[in-house]
Amino acid sequence: MLVGVPKEIKTKEFRVGLTPTSVRELVHNGHQVLVETGAGDGIGFSDTVYSDAGAGIAGTAAEVFEKSEMIVKVKEPQPQECRMLREDQILFTFLHLAPDLTQTQGLIDSGCIAIAYETVTDRHGRLPLLAPMSEVAGRMSVQVGAHCLEKEQQGKGVLLGGVPGVNPAKVVILGGGVSGMNAARMAMGMSADVTVVDKSLERLNELDTIFDSRLNTVYSTVDAIEAHCLDADLVIGCVLIPGAAAPKLVTRDMIAAMEAGTVLVDVAIDQGGCFETSRATTHDNPTFMVDDVVHYCVANMPGAVARTSTQALNNATLPFTLALANKGWKRALAENEHLMEGLNVAHGKITYAAVADAHGLDSIRPQEAIGI
Repeated sequence: MLVGVPKEIKTKEFRVGLTPTSVRELVHNGHQVLVETGAGDGIGFSDTVYSDAGAGIAGTAAEVFEKSEMIVKVKEPQPQECRMLREDQILFTFLHLAPDLTQTQGLIDSGCIAIAYETVTDRHGRLPLLAPMSEVAGRMSVQVGAHCLEKEQQGKGVLLGGVPGVNPAKVVILGGGVSGMNAARMAMGMSADVTVVDKSLERLNELDTIFDSRLNTVYSTVDAIEAHCLDADLVIGCVLIPGAAAPKLVTRDMIAAMEAGTVLVDVAIDQGGCFETSRATTHDNPTFMVDDVVHYCVANMPGAVARTSTQALNNATLPFTLALANKGWKRALAENEHLMEGLNVAHGKITYAAVADAHGLDSIRPQEAIGI
């Protein structure tokens, strides 16, 4: 199979779909790889490094899309990329379709086979391809939150860990999943006062066992969210419903009642965000203010640490990329029910119910698209 890797074009996005190491694995398995020139320059993967790994170098994205049977990316295709996709061409990348009708319609119109990293599962019901970026985003959320709390950034002027004789900042994390746990680990490492709110007692028990008395755990109710968020210096939203839009847990009225300079970091913004006032921002202009509350809602947070993120993502995606290339998409999905969960759009039909529900559209079962 000819696998194509275009350069990412989302603002300040330096990650790349395949590392040179992954390219070498694909070539070793008998496949061809075509990489757009400059695709890895931002993280030190030059065209020469890719050539040495066995890839061909294309002069334009159009050439990559035209020649490739499968496109491997990091971020969702932008409108101009959707227009270059074609019927039966495999697209393997993050999609986050639930909050994005424009992209959903573009993929439907293209007739391509769109497989989303973020809905591939494992035998434990976890999301193994989303997990590496959730780890990165969770850890980054505390870094950026601490920075945004500085007075120069319109924050309260609070040091996250405090100093002897001065209380540390209060950090509230909504959601105790992968990103929430990593945020908690970082915030506690910086000596903040950390509370995780989650609706799963099992998960809260796990976190309590892992972190002991250093972490406060709270069962999620409307009252609990309101009480803890209004008392927080930094609120980090890490709630995820696989493939679906994130629930709006923090309302506009709650935000209006927060102390000026409070910071909100919305890790869930790729799925629409879990604060009612959230809207996607970019690394160029990452924050905005609502009612004197700082909002950080960058939709590709891990892109800021692109080299680490690319390597971590490839560690998780490479086995699935190889399966798709070695077997073709129908056989690969038919033989792996967890990879089948990644199929979001095929042959002009939505194949993931949560995406269809988010947009009020019809869907088919992925098995129907495969023909089994």
